[in-house]
Amino acid sequence: MPGNSHERRVIPAYLLPPAPGVPLQPSESTHSNTPENTRTVLVTGATGYIGGRLVPRLLQAGHRVKVLVRTPQKIADVPWHDDVEIIENSLSDAEGLTEALSGVDVLYYLVHSMASGSDFEAKEEAMARLVAGAAAEAGVDRIVYLGGLHPESTELSTHMRSRETVGKVFLESPVNAIVFQAGVVIGSGSASFEMIRHLADTLPVMPAPSWVNNRIEAIAVRDVLHYLVAAAALPEHLNRSFDIGSRDVLKYKEMMNEYAVERGLPRRLVIALPVPAPKLAGLWVALVTPIPLSMSLPLVQSLQHDAVSREHDVDHYIPQPDGGLTPYRRAVALALGKERDGQVETTWANAGIDADPLPSDPNWAGYKVFLDERTFHSEAKPEHVWTIIEGIGGKNGWYSLPLAWRVRGWLDKLQGGAGLLRGRRHPKTLNTGEVVDWWRVEAIDRGHLLRLRAEMRAPGGAWLELGVEPDGDGSLYKQRAIFFPRGLAGRLYWLGVYPFHGFIFPSMARNISAAATTLQDAGQEQGSGVSTQTP
Repeated sequence: MPGNSHERRVIPAYLLPPAPGVPLQPSESTHSNTPENTRTVLVTGATGYIGGRLVPRLLQAGHRVKVLVRTPQKIADVPWHDDVEIIENSLSDAEGLTEALSGVDVLYYLVHSMASGSDFEAKEEAMARLVAGAAAEAGVDRIVYLGGLHPESTELSTHMRSRETVGKVFLESPVNAIVFQAGVVIGSGSASFEMIRHLADTLPVMPAPSWVNNRIEAIAVRDVLHYLVAAAALPEHLNRSFDIGSRDVLKYKEMMNEYAVERGLPRRLVIALPVPAPKLAGLWVALVTPIPLSMSLPLVQSLQHDAVSREHDVDHYIPQPDGGLTPYRRAVALALGKERDGQVETTWANAGIDADPLPSDPNWAGYKVFLDERTFHSEAKPEHVWTIIEGIGGKNGWYSLPLAWRVRGWLDKLQGGAGLLRGRRHPKTLNTGEVVDWWRVEAIDRGHLLRLRAEMRAPGGAWLELGVEPDGDGSLYKQRAIFFPRGLAGRLYWLGVYPFHGFIFPSMARNISAAATTLQDAGQEQGSGVSTQTP
């Protein structure tokens, strides 16, 4: 095989035709858990929305899995942490990447930046070429890439054009590649689903750009994962792209209305105006939804054209999932059900960006630091205080002056920040790297300490620490806000918000302690058979 230093024959999970158009032959098994089919795979983007869901499914299929991450701490709490080999490295390190790919059969390239700038496309292409070269040198059999569904012979947006270029780089490399091209991905926590959900939930009447009449073929995240897992067992000689979708084609405004109906809302009146206005629409989406401007603009730009599969050749190589492909309405119902039941595996927001952690000794390191520290004795046991701490944010709020938090969130949104709309993945539990409104979990010592790093727009770095420890028959709640100002603007910012901290942080400490006491009392009453519900 060109570009590989070794040959390997893999018996596929199902018998495959030599070319598109030839029917699949019956097989004895549709599963690939036999030793002959076990592959060693390396997943990049394992901290992202798709990668974080793909890893456990590859493990379930019987494969040996490596993950390449820049910050291993981001996956410290995932259920599959101890079942994979974790390699700390960057995709820009060619030598380290070649070493990481040693012995790997299949490389999953699930990386795409939402950055911008004049050199964005060049950087993406250069990264893909570096990865393809390292894969060839290491003797990898296949690269699997997830790109975007797009029309031919049309001027594409910067991000869609970049995805197309990356796919071509892999297809033209010495290593055989499978490039899946998918449109709008619908699943709990996906950026595309969050965009539809918040627009339909918030706006019963929507004046909208002309692209809401474009035809879109969405795909359920479960079906995307089905194709990605199956790609590991495809014939070694195969080197091509596949369009994948639900075969359920709707106008974008119909997608919002189908969501509304499934959600139990009245149908939305979407008025298509005769202007595309992608930048204005991207700004509007950023204000109304949790999606920041850096993501909303490329998402909106990707909707400027029809996104419908041109071919269904994948059916000749990969059987459809049990029960067939998931129609759009069913995908929405599944996503809503996952959110309702607190079973969201990954979210678009949890991918995040790497940032410097809180310095362990800022004064010794020479930083200027502002602190607001509070302690409060609670009659509640530490475990009840911790339950409130770990459940903070999202629908549970921040236990002090909700209006002030909302105003600060909208100000952040207007500056292109995260605001308070991102919420949280699970209503009760948190893991390292997850988002909580405009914060991200930097560290969690369950039962003792939660450290959140701010991702709001501010002239400096900010952290919030919430902790608890035993104190006599009750507990001691500890709260610390930390701010590292950046220049004069940062110092003026702290002086401006400091008066508000005098109201927000003391009431936050009192209310969290009170909520913990209420939780404890409710548990005691339930334990004694006394109902806590109001008649």
